[in-house]
Amino acid sequence: MPAPTPNPILSFVPIILIFVIFYFLLIRPQQKKQKQHAELISRLKKGDHVVTTGGICGIISTVKDNTVLLKVDENVKIEIQRNCITYVREKQ
Repeated sequence: MPAPTPNPILSFVPIILIFVIFYFLLIRPQQKKQKQHAELISRLKKGDHVVTTGGICGIISTVKDNTVLLKVDENVKIEIQRNCITYVREKQ
């Protein structure tokens, strides 16, 4: 008597389960974080105290389409890409 063959669909269940776990643990939180960062970038305005990805702290003096002019010190301004801003600090 031949041995019963397993259902081929059941062999894909572990792969599907792994994909679902990866989606909820890795992909979904990353998409949420990207959405929050895009919202932060769109709400930038003059006078915001910000920190860049390089750790530079400053105050936004001009907001352009893709860049912002960041006042770092007296008479020192640098122009950086908007997406390089990590977060907005509380005004001190």
